Amino acid sequence: MMLPIIVTIDGPAGTGKSSAASQLADRLGFDMLDTGAMYRAVALLAVEQQIDPHHESALAVAMDRATLDVDFSSRPPTILLDKRDVRDRIRDADVTSIVSLIASHHEVRVRLVKAQRQVAIQHERLVTEGRDQGSVVFPDATVRVWLDARPEVRAHRRTAELRARGQHVDEKRVLAEIIERDASDRGRAEGPLQQPIGSASIDTSDLSFEEVVHELERLVRAKLHDSNVGCGCGGRA
Repeated sequence: MMLPIIVTIDGPAGTGKSSAASQLADRLGFDMLDTGAMYRAVALLAVEQQIDPHHESALAVAMDRATLDVDFSSRPPTILLDKRDVRDRIRDADVTSIVSLIASHHEVRVRLVKAQRQVAIQHERLVTEGRDQGSVVFPDATVRVWLDARPEVRAHRRTAELRARGQHVDEKRVLAEIIERDASDRGRAEGPLQQPIGSASIDTSDLSFEEVVHELERLVRAKLHDSNVGCGCGGRA
């Protein structure tokens, strides 16, 4: 029986965590969990039910009544809110504007951290990405990585992503929002954005997507080799 392997990828918005984690998982033959999408789904729940995002207890009640699942049959996995595929809706501006506030609430984090750890029990080969995976949720993960990039680079990437989806956005405004969110995420009491102590760090500012994924794969395979951990790393067709 192989031991569980968890790879955490943390970092601020716009560093390419989600795409890189998905590609890395495919190359290793692991499952992938986008925890940011889980917080976005809760933000969408607040939008749809017209819940004040500052109202922590109301959010907790709504979460307990709703169902939030991850469909691992799709690649990348799909977030389901009350059995609805919300993968695109959770990226819209009205959701993005409140997700940092939503993620600051203790009652929200308690529920989602529990759900994330449950996923890891059910999926023993897992790449999980977010902002606190290696520092809070899985501090003893097999491999912990921190991705970062200059704010202006991250803003450019985010702007291109939104424009590709047909949204008209101003890059300067996106940059201002990224800087504001960084400050909010780093300053919150619950699961603050911070590099996990002892994690590997990759600055993606001047790297292509392929170079980022290659470096991630190299780090993971080297760590598993040095630790003499059986990986079972193959890849998906």
